[in-house]
Amino acid sequence: MDLTEIETFLALAQELHFGRTAERMGLSQSRVSQLIRSLERHIGAPLFTRTSRRVELTPLGEHTRRTLGAAYTGLRRSYDEACAIAQGMVGTLRVGFLGCLNGPPLTDMVVVFGRRHPACDVVVTEVAWRDPYSPLRSGEVDVLLTLLPTDEPDLQVGPVLVSHGRVLAVGLDHPLGERESVDIEDLAGWVLLDGPAELPEALRHGFCPPFTPTGRPLRRGRGGSTYQEALHNVATGETVWTTHEGLFRAYRHPGVVHRPLSGLPRANGALVWRADTENAKVRAFTSLAARTVCDRVPSQARRPG
Repeated sequence: MDLTEIETFLALAQELHFGRTAERMGLSQSRVSQLIRSLERHIGAPLFTRTSRRVELTPLGEHTRRTLGAAYTGLRRSYDEACAIAQGMVGTLRVGFLGCLNGPPLTDMVVVFGRRHPACDVVVTEVAWRDPYSPLRSGEVDVLLTLLPTDEPDLQVGPVLVSHGRVLAVGLDHPLGERESVDIEDLAGWVLLDGPAELPEALRHGFCPPFTPTGRPLRRGRGGSTYQEALHNVATGETVWTTHEGLFRAYRHPGVVHRPLSGLPRANGALVWRADTENAKVRAFTSLAARTVCDRVPSQARRPG
C-alpha cells in the first residue's frame, strides 16, 4: 500500500468532501480521486459512495477507517518517536520558574512544546526567590524563567518573555499607601526591603537600588526568604518593597496594598540556562520562546526601514 493513499483515504473519511480533502492534503481534486480509486482497486471493493451532492463511507469503508486509522496512528507515533530519538527530543525537560512569573506565556509555551514533542516530558517546578540559580547549577532544572538583570557568566539569557510595571508594596496604615502613585525619589528616608541575603546582587540592585536616579541614598533592609515572608514583613513593619505588578497577580496579603512606582525600569523576565549543559531539548524550548516574542511584535515593526 502507498502511504499517500492511506493518508488521503483517512482525510476524505473525515471530511467527506473531495474539495476540502484536496485543500487539506495540498493536492488537486483529480489526484485525490485517483488515489482513492487506486486504494479501492487494491482492496477490491468501494470504500465510498459518491453522488453529485454527497460522499459517504460504505460499510467496508467505515470498517477500514477504524482499523486502518488505528494502524496509521501507531505508525505515525513510531515514526515521530524515531525522529525524536534521532534529534535528542526524548526524556524530560525540567523547566523552573519564579512564582511571581507564573502564568502566560510560560503555561502556553509548555502546552505548545508538549504537542510538538510528545516523546519529551515537561516537568515544571517553582524555584525559590532567595537563590534562583542554584537549581540550574545543580541540574534540578534545565531552563529557568527568572527576573532580570542576570549577571552570571555561566548562564545564557534569552529574550524578554514577561514585562511588568513597577509597584511599591506598603502596609495598610503606611503614609505612602494614601498616595495614588509613588516615585522612587519619594523613598529616600524609608527602609526598603531588598530581599534575602542569598539573592544575587545584580538582581537585588535592579529591584532595590542603593541610590535614587538623582543620587539620594536609599536605606535598605534584608528580609523575606519567600514572597509571602516579604509581604508579611511589609504588613507588620515600616519596611516598603519596590516590587512589580506581576507579583500581585499570584500573591496577596490582607495587610498590604500596592501603588504604581515610577523612576525604576520595568520588571522583565526571561529564560536562562547553563551554557555548558545546553542540549536539543533546551534549544527547542528557548527557540520556541524566541518565536513567541517575535509573534507578539507586529509585523510592521519587524520590517526593516
